[in-house]
Amino acid sequence: MKKGLKYAIGVLIALVFIGTFVFLFKKSRPEKEMFNEYEVIYSDVSRKTLITGQIGPRNEVAVKPQINGIIAELYKEAGQEVKENEVIAKLKVIPDMNSLSAAESRVRLAEINYAQALTNYEREKTLYDKKLVSSEEYEQASQALKQAREEKSAAQDALEIIRDGVSSANAKSSSTLIRSTISGLILDVPVKVGNSVIQANTLNDGTTVATVADMNDLIFKGNVDETEVGTLREGMPMTITIGALQNYTFDAVLEYIAPKAVQNNGVNQFEIRAAVKPQKENKIRSGYSANAELILESAEHVLTIPESALEFSGDSTFVYVKNATGSYDRKAITTGISDGINIVVISGLKEGDKVRGSRIVGN
Repeated sequence: MKKGLKYAIGVLIALVFIGTFVFLFKKSRPEKEMFNEYEVIYSDVSRKTLITGQIGPRNEVAVKPQINGIIAELYKEAGQEVKENEVIAKLKVIPDMNSLSAAESRVRLAEINYAQALTNYEREKTLYDKKLVSSEEYEQASQALKQAREEKSAAQDALEIIRDGVSSANAKSSSTLIRSTISGLILDVPVKVGNSVIQANTLNDGTTVATVADMNDLIFKGNVDETEVGTLREGMPMTITIGALQNYTFDAVLEYIAPKAVQNNGVNQFEIRAAVKPQKENKIRSGYSANAELILESAEHVLTIPESALEFSGDSTFVYVKNATGSYDRKAITTGISDGINIVVISGLKEGDKVRGSRIVGN
């Protein structure tokens, strides 16, 4: 029994020894390197750039009052359509006291002058009817009366405009009614009933009552790096993508490249603008963030390989080409444009050649 136990222990020790030897032997052997392999094929390659920007109307118009006052009524709100000359708001006039006093004084003076001109006219007419004065003197009195009447009317209109913002003579074109200067969509109404507003003058821009834009005429605005601006030209097609509309994509045409760079985080960039051609079934809002894809260069039906197969040394580019024995030979090639994944091979390879790619991990 003891002899059998010793025999079993000996066998177990031998097995452990042999297993350890085999394990260490396998670990000491170098692993066979495996690589991805790519075939040289003909395909199309294009170098693109992605420009981040915003969609907005070509022209936004700020509607401002013609007089100072307080917003009495608002007839429109943001998001509504408005026609040219349509009323957006109504003002309650708060007259300037100095101007009001001067206008009232002008009315009183005009009434005095009119009364005097009327008296003179009636006297001259009586004398003219009796043929005691000449027709020339009578006509002068008549002309003076007409001028006095006109001045009285003008003074009264001026007073009403200063006091009420509108006169009885021009009620239809009242300056208390703030009207849209264009047809379009109201983007913003930054005032509320009761807010004071002022007209534009040499000292300030005036209060904006509403912002109106034609949303059928949109543009894309973005900035492109100075390293790429040299390849751009007006009229180039672009593809615009708006993420907020479930990656809605449509076409645009580059129409403007800024002649002067702007600094953006220490990088020189140039503003570009593109005319947008959206489809009517998708409503685009002003200020949507968008990405513009622009093809800078393209090549059709050219030899290509994955860019990951390249090896760079100094100014030269190399690949490892599979030979008849299954091994790989290092070979210099000339390359062209790349789309970031595939690159054009100008010389050094032919269709059907197989090149070594990246090492396969785990083999």
